[in-house]
Amino acid sequence: MKVLGLVWMGTRTDRFAETTAFFEKTMGLTLGLSYDGFREYTLPNADVIEVFAADSPHNTHVTRGPAVGFLVADIAKAEAELAEAGTELLGEVQHQGGYSWLYFRGPDGNVYEVVEDRRRIGAAGM
Repeated sequence: MKVLGLVWMGTRTDRFAETTAFFEKTMGLTLGLSYDGFREYTLPNADVIEVFAADSPHNTHVTRGPAVGFLVADIAKAEAELAEAGTELLGEVQHQGGYSWLYFRGPDGNVYEVVEDRRRIGAAGM
């Protein structure tokens, strides 16, 4: 597997209001999606940051972190290589449009993900 970049970061916090206010007011992140206990920010280069309240039902596998997503050119190949290495896979590959992702637990106990984003891979000529 070859990692092409970092594309996603997610974090769960019991200080949701303070964290999202910091990201919006101090760091100047632009709020995209927003539900009760969930905020998503998309950066100018299309990277995504998601913040989950401690009791949010979204991405409950992210229990500590932050968790990050690694861009790969082939999600199926990455899944096979992770499985072959004995990595704990957290569910199955998910697909939404030209975006696919798979969560896994690293040897440090933290959650990570591999991401195949056809738009970014195509735009970069990868």
